[in-house]
Amino acid sequence: MVRVTDISEQKTAIRKTLRKARQEHAAALPSAVSALVFRAPPAPVREIIPAGATIGLYRAGKGEAPAGGYARYFMEAGHTIALPRIASLDEPMQFHEHTDPYGESDLTQGRMGLMQPAAAARVVEPDVLFVPLVGFTERGDRIGQGGGFYDRWLAAHPDTLAIGLAWDVQRVDSLPTADHDMALSLVITPTRIYGPF
Repeated sequence: MVRVTDISEQKTAIRKTLRKARQEHAAALPSAVSALVFRAPPAPVREIIPAGATIGLYRAGKGEAPAGGYARYFMEAGHTIALPRIASLDEPMQFHEHTDPYGESDLTQGRMGLMQPAAAARVVEPDVLFVPLVGFTERGDRIGQGGGFYDRWLAAHPDTLAIGLAWDVQRVDSLPTADHDMALSLVITPTRIYGPF
């Protein structure tokens, strides 16, 4: 049996390697290419998004697959858009309505320098959640930044359709997982859709 500390140590090493690969890959791409490959969800994914669903997204950090194009696409399609807000590291992540995916005038700087909705923005619950990640497997296993915010949110909202966005270089053959690690329903890369799982 693998000890939790062993899994934690393995994940730390994997994160370090995959963050470096992700950053190098993203830095090598012209910004116009990055914006184009994640401009809108692929047709098979659009077909499984329920009409009127609230769409949870994220504002990409350095090297992450960009999600801004998806935010604009879904807003134009009439969906409510939500972004995560982290008030403190001890509190659960909440999603607040994101009303300006073009100018981002409704966002403020939050924890770790990430832009997030203001505290006064309406709290909403995504039906579909596009999730950032550090690495993934072809079976839908995911490794995130290590804070556990998305795993805890998905565990509390098991009916949410969870879709990862990633660069192809983030795929690995296997990942160490624990009981609290939540798998994804799909993963979208610039070249392929993995799943549904």
